[in-house]
Amino acid sequence: MSGPRSGTRGLAAGSAAFAIWGLFPLYLHPLSGVPATQVIAHRVAWSCLFLLGWMLLRGQLGRLTATLTNPALLVRLTLTALLVSCNWLVYVWGVTHQHIVETSLGYYINPLVNVVLGVVVLHERLNRTQWLAVALAAIAVGYLTVLAGRLPWIACFLALTFSLYGLLRKVISVEALPGLASETLLLLPLAVAYLGWCQVAGTGALGSSGAAIDALLVGSGLVTAIPLLLFAYGARRLPYSTVGVLQYIAPTLQLLCGVVVYHEHFGLARAVGFALIWAALAIYAADGLWRVRSAPRLQRA
Repeated sequence: MSGPRSGTRGLAAGSAAFAIWGLFPLYLHPLSGVPATQVIAHRVAWSCLFLLGWMLLRGQLGRLTATLTNPALLVRLTLTALLVSCNWLVYVWGVTHQHIVETSLGYYINPLVNVVLGVVVLHERLNRTQWLAVALAAIAVGYLTVLAGRLPWIACFLALTFSLYGLLRKVISVEALPGLASETLLLLPLAVAYLGWCQVAGTGALGSSGAAIDALLVGSGLVTAIPLLLFAYGARRLPYSTVGVLQYIAPTLQLLCGVVVYHEHFGLARAVGFALIWAALAIYAADGLWRVRSAPRLQRA
């Protein structure tokens, strides 16, 4: 399918994916009484089962087999699996320990960390406008560090691990669905072993914390996999610049969840730091949109 209808569906799918990610604190916060390691283990196990079932229904398990029988690809996917699981762990810990505002900061600065990695690792060149955006973001992080008396490590860790994950997935020749299924499958033995040990030790949350917690733990697989599938669908049908704008839906909704719903502190001094980040992102996004729109004119010239 192509044309306006396909673009509209792609926009809806992409917006829904980022909205789900942005509202994820509402899902995770009731799990505050469950250790973050158990939440992640359940997330890995149930999302793996869901993804394998989805691929089975679509007759795509052969693509997964081809991925898992490639030793070089397997090593790289093991590394990306570890990166994304560490990212998930710190995110869940941050949400369940009243640091939702800081987790949103991590995903705000993530695009600018991508830019820095592009320069350092891929030897890409930035123009003056892009350097200005990166400099403003660095000033903002420095300001927030001085303000809080500590480095905003949750935000920095989330931004760095997700940027490294994205960088590695960019250079790995595997599609989104078989790639994610492979990553969760690689993590599955560790997740199942850990959950089994917790149940034997009597510390397992599943089956001992009530039906609502059980449903949330099992459902974590669905809320992990569904937005990724929606994102993959939307990304194939939307211009990259549109996806770049949509990605700010998630941290904005996370910030609103932290401030409006869970009443985390967000005073004027902290807002100044976020304003610097938003200014950096606005400069970076405007430069990207200008370059996308000017490219056809330059090609015609």
